[in-house]
Amino acid sequence: MQPTSPRQDNPERHLDVGLVDSLRARLDLEPTTMLGLALAVVAFAVYWLSNKAFDAGRGDFFYLADAFLHGHTWIASALGGNDVIYVGSHVYVPFAPFPAIVLMPLVAITGPVTADQWESGINAGLAAAVVALAWWASGRIGVRQIGDRLMLATLLGFSTQIWWVTTRGGVWHTGHLVATILLLLLIGEMFGRRRPVLLGLLVGAAFLTRPPTAFAAPAVALWLLDPASVGAARIALAERVNRLPWRVWVFLAVGAAPMLAGFFIYNYLRFGSPLESGYALATLPDWLQALRDQGLFSLAHVRMNVDYLFLKLPALIPEFPWFRPDGLGMSVFITSPGLLLAARAPWRDHRSWLLLFAAVLILIPTLLYYGGGWLQYGYRYFLDSIPFVWALVAMGVVHRGSLRWWSRTLIWFGVLIGLAGVYWAYHL
Repeated sequence: MQPTSPRQDNPERHLDVGLVDSLRARLDLEPTTMLGLALAVVAFAVYWLSNKAFDAGRGDFFYLADAFLHGHTWIASALGGNDVIYVGSHVYVPFAPFPAIVLMPLVAITGPVTADQWESGINAGLAAAVVALAWWASGRIGVRQIGDRLMLATLLGFSTQIWWVTTRGGVWHTGHLVATILLLLLIGEMFGRRRPVLLGLLVGAAFLTRPPTAFAAPAVALWLLDPASVGAARIALAERVNRLPWRVWVFLAVGAAPMLAGFFIYNYLRFGSPLESGYALATLPDWLQALRDQGLFSLAHVRMNVDYLFLKLPALIPEFPWFRPDGLGMSVFITSPGLLLAARAPWRDHRSWLLLFAAVLILIPTLLYYGGGWLQYGYRYFLDSIPFVWALVAMGVVHRGSLRWWSRTLIWFGVLIGLAGVYWAYHL
């Protein structure tokens, strides 16, 4: 009788080998995934070297996260003279709370003081996640060439205000980073499986981070529409209405509902009204108070915001870096000329129009808002629209082929302007 093999004698060992093989397969990442992770590591190093010496002194979200962990909505004390709300003996954070919710697990482990001390590294990590998600989302959109995906990630991460807000830090800027992450996840899902509940959840979370992003919801809803099913000729209007994806839209609303409900409950717990967000109650310097007195949202602010976004030029100076911003704003054509490549998107594809629709809808409340964005290098409020404009650039790459030399030049010019922004973050 022949002896049996050790594997036959020991079925548990056979099971262990199978588990090891399965784990090895899971860890055997595709080369493009490995490149994306490597890019994120490099991006983290650049961001951390840029911001590690700057202390914004406004880690409000860490203390708000700690407040949530202790079952209340106020923080122990104000971290600055402006952008805080006083109601009786309590101090409230006026900014939308989802970033604090994201930070709750970290704060639960480290405490708010330590987390606040780590803010430069945390924001560098969030910005690196933006770069990694740009790499991932460009692949979802259909960009295949490694060099093009690298340039698209560079465009978003280093030729927009992402670099500036990461360098400056603080409660205002952490919100931008979290919102951009959520919008990139949203765009990736729009070009992926298009699961309505998940899309609704991401829109709701973005709204609870940067409220103007909620205006993307109509574009997302239309994204789930099949144009061929309702746009065919010789179909009666009633039939077209019946063909609308009502069930899918219900699931989209279901996904967004928890965040919307959370917004109303949070406001009610703080101020006794579900409609009072707190932005109208925050303390401000006199010059911003004068603008808010004209209306939280008003046509009176459009001219100022258009100037900051499109027209504002820096002053020329004789020494390095040979120009000086004033901190109010700077034309997007200077800071992010690579976004002009959105014009090369395939405009016969209805998805291009929906991305543009989302960007414009978000921009409407932004241009009507009193705040202006001070202190800023470029126009940071445009970050709420930029992911959709960036997606148009990616669609243009897919449609027209690889980025040309002049396209890359536009992106690299924006990177140089962004690098100068690191200098001005410490010298304005």
